Amino acid sequence: MVRPISRRICLAAALLAALPAGAEEGAELDLSGYRQTFSEDFDGLDVSARGPGTRWIAHTPWNGDFGDAAFTDPRPGFPFTTKDGILTIEMRKGSDGKWRSGLLASVDPQGRGFSQRFGYFEMRAKFPAGEGVWPAFWLVGIDRSTHTSEIDVVEHYGHFPGRYTASVHVWDRADKTRHRTVHKRVPVPEGSLSAGFHTYGVLVDAQVIRFFFDRREVARVPTPPEHHQPMYPLVDLGLGAGWPTERTPSPSTMEVDYVRVWAKEGG
Repeated sequence: MVRPISRRICLAAALLAALPAGAEEGAELDLSGYRQTFSEDFDGLDVSARGPGTRWIAHTPWNGDFGDAAFTDPRPGFPFTTKDGILTIEMRKGSDGKWRSGLLASVDPQGRGFSQRFGYFEMRAKFPAGEGVWPAFWLVGIDRSTHTSEIDVVEHYGHFPGRYTASVHVWDRADKTRHRTVHKRVPVPEGSLSAGFHTYGVLVDAQVIRFFFDRREVARVPTPPEHHQPMYPLVDLGLGAGWPTERTPSPSTMEVDYVRVWAKEGG
């Protein structure tokens, strides 16, 4: 996830510089030659706090939850509900003044679950509106021994209803001064991300990471060598990200239609 400004190295202009000569943003996604390897349509939800044996867990596998809302062990009716094939993640402020919300990760702390090296990862979702909301769909590499490899397919900061952020990170676990981060701000019609459902995708191969919005390319960046490993998806409704939360609506909800993954045939 993109950390608060005081904790990150932001190289936003680098993503545009990374576009190869002749690259065309806006190209439509082509999945010919790919096969689907993971499909979560949320007709129900198989989740536990930290596993094992469930399709999803409700915390980051490394127990590194973040933001101003605590990610909550699932219980009946909160923070996850499913109806008519839609997952709702609810974030609300309790009578104790504390915010709570939900996160899903597809591997448990022992690395058991779904992960995949390269391919196309996609979520279809509708985001909440309001200052302080911070919904996201992102990928993390299985091997965190020396680096954490991360791709933020979408992070939406409610303070900025006319854009979202796509990012690639290499977090050096021994030396924070060696973190490498590239951000791309993707403009959208103001309020459109909370007005309806959209797809957010990333196509990863050994050379290039390509970001898609509603299946049209919006950015690309060379694939760091640290990202040549299996990665797993996470979905969450966070709070804050360094922005004020005094006017955040309670409750706020994120609706997710599906999470799906494809792999290249023969690859």
